[in-house]
Amino acid sequence: MSHHQPTLPESPMSVRSFPTREAMGQAAAEDVAEAIKQVLHRKDTVRMIFASAPSQLQMLTCLSTFDIPWSRVVAFHMDEYIGLPVDAPQGFGNWIQDHFFNVVGVGETHLLDMTGSTAQMQAYAEKLDSAPIDIVCLGIGVNGHIAFNDPPVADFNDPLDIKQVELDLACRQQQVDEDCFSTLEDVPTHAVTLTIPRLLRAEHLFCVVPGVHKRAAVEATLHSPISTDCPASILNTHESCTLYLDAESAPA
Repeated sequence: MSHHQPTLPESPMSVRSFPTREAMGQAAAEDVAEAIKQVLHRKDTVRMIFASAPSQLQMLTCLSTFDIPWSRVVAFHMDEYIGLPVDAPQGFGNWIQDHFFNVVGVGETHLLDMTGSTAQMQAYAEKLDSAPIDIVCLGIGVNGHIAFNDPPVADFNDPLDIKQVELDLACRQQQVDEDCFSTLEDVPTHAVTLTIPRLLRAEHLFCVVPGVHKRAAVEATLHSPISTDCPASILNTHESCTLYLDAESAPA
């Protein structure tokens, strides 16, 4: 019998791997669409939080093709840069509106602004907290972040729902590597993010993580002890989280 490393506590997280990014996006979209429909069977509206990133594009593009009453969706996004021009295409609110909210005609959208003002964060937190969040569509960063909870600022017991953070260098470099910004100097140093406890209070999490540059983060998420060294490792504690991988991001 071969010797293995000590096994980690059994995770309820479901992991699904696909040969291509397109197949991954399609499968994730099918699952998200089904979850939306199930919520709408028992509620008037479905309340959702979306990540805004190139990694989510296949899933969002597929999701936009489903016959869903989008007018019954209340949508939030999970993080935003501080200090970009209000119309900057790199702004996450602008990105998710252009690529999804405006495409499908979401009924009600709530967007973080790029001022990082305390009053705006407080108002946003109150809107989030006005009723349960049903679904979160998220990704994992190269440094294991979820939303903009990078390892130095991630807190699994954060008392806040939303906070201002300084961005990790690895996180900022990722934005350049994904062609969102031309140079590192162009990437803002600070952002506003929903905290980890705020995200985990949602009923269902759908986590879409393609690409070879995410493989180490996926490996740490699945096979390292739960720690803020890899913030995404906390996803292993959620009762309804599905992780979608392609051939490049799935650990060997």
